[in-house]
Amino acid sequence: MLRRTALAAAGLVLVAPAHAAPELAGLTLRGQGRFRYFGLSIYDARLWSAEPVDATRWGEQPLMLELQYARSLVGREIAKRSLVEMRRQASIDEAKAQAWLAAMEAAFPDVKSGDRLTGQYEPGSGARFYFNGQLRQRIPDAEFARLFFGIWLSPKTSEPALRTQLLGAGDGAR
Repeated sequence: MLRRTALAAAGLVLVAPAHAAPELAGLTLRGQGRFRYFGLSIYDARLWSAEPVDATRWGEQPLMLELQYARSLVGREIAKRSLVEMRRQASIDEAKAQAWLAAMEAAFPDVKSGDRLTGQYEPGSGARFYFNGQLRQRIPDAEFARLFFGIWLSPKTSEPALRTQLLGAGDGAR
């Protein structure tokens, strides 16, 4: 997989073509990495945006996070794990947690190898979720959206190396 820094060094910028992923049309790839669990490839993650993403202010910028799965997973389990990771960043009361879990269960279908789940972060507004390019769910909750995308982009992430790759090495990622 080509690193974003290698593309930049070669003078190339990867812009998403509308026919390949309509929700990413016109956005620029800012970073990418592979998530592994006990050595198994789970998904490739790619961060897309119109403007460069500042690692210290990512929560103020619209962006898209694309996950392309390498294996089959149950959508309900993806939602449960997402909630666990969101709770690493902040305390979430049980009523809100259950509402968010239900919204994520509606947004995340079961996936198989090659499927794409893409999240659109709308700062101060919420998030939209796409499955293989088709809109599945909008969650109009700014706090939810910030904590959800923080799974990958917050300094409190459980995967700091992946965060660095997504935000682009050398772009101020911390």
